[in-house]
Amino acid sequence: MRRRAEARGVRYQFFFMQADGSQLRELGSLYDKGELRPVVDRIFPFDRTLEGLAHVEQGRTKAGKVVVSIVPEDS
Repeated sequence: MRRRAEARGVRYQFFFMQADGSQLRELGSLYDKGELRPVVDRIFPFDRTLEGLAHVEQGRTKAGKVVVSIVPEDS
């Protein structure tokens, strides 16, 4: 994965997180500054949460995270 990132001129890094407020604040700050750009595999609306969980459990995510959105799609 790192070689593929380098070929595209980007830096690839893993974050190992815990449910910790200070770590989440730090990640939020990096995201707000544009220094952290998460890779999103797929977004599911809230009413399709179970479908999103099945997508993850079946190993269908290729790269990135699955997001469940509470914001309506047309917003």
